[in-house]
Amino acid sequence: MKYKGIIFDLDGVLCHTDRFHYEAWSIIAEKLNIHFDEQVNNLLRGVSRMESLERILRNHSGQPLSEEQKIELATEKNDNYREKLMDMNPSDLSQEAQDVLDYVQKNGIKMAIGSSSKNAKLILDRIGITDRFDAIADGNHITRSKPDPEVFLLAADMLKLPPSECLVVEDAEAGAEAAQAGGFDCAGLGDANKVETVNYKLTTLGNLIDVLSSRA
Repeated sequence: MKYKGIIFDLDGVLCHTDRFHYEAWSIIAEKLNIHFDEQVNNLLRGVSRMESLERILRNHSGQPLSEEQKIELATEKNDNYREKLMDMNPSDLSQEAQDVLDYVQKNGIKMAIGSSSKNAKLILDRIGITDRFDAIADGNHITRSKPDPEVFLLAADMLKLPPSECLVVEDAEAGAEAAQAGGFDCAGLGDANKVETVNYKLTTLGNLIDVLSSRA
């Protein structure tokens, strides 16, 4: 295999919690009387919680918020989000995602999670795949969120592999940019598919098997 390690973003790649983020941020936006819709929510994909709040606050016309107030709002959002995550279970892992993980594992390729979320471990536990990964790098381990490559570089280091031997699988533009900034090849789904310089444009996650098998 050309790649000895695959680093998966989590949300939007292996599972989908966009609806939970949207509902939790909607509560905060309504409290501040800020317009919030799916288009705004899409701008938050792949970035940290505090950066997401800052992007929402661009539409805030009231008094500027203190850092303490921002932290309180971000904490409230996360509490609401985590409560919704508790409804997740192994059925939230699609058969397609299961097949991809099976293929990667069968071919002896190391697997890692590279996610900006501080809730990655909780999500993995809820859908029952925590033990399938050789490394988990998430928002609890980094100080700079995507498009900075820190989380992917950390994941590669945890796998004991150089970036040149790892493939990042991403669905967000910020994630694709982070991968390339770190010297990784990138397979792009969704919005990441639109980044011209991604190495492989995936229509579905299952296309990853075709990419890997053609480079065996």
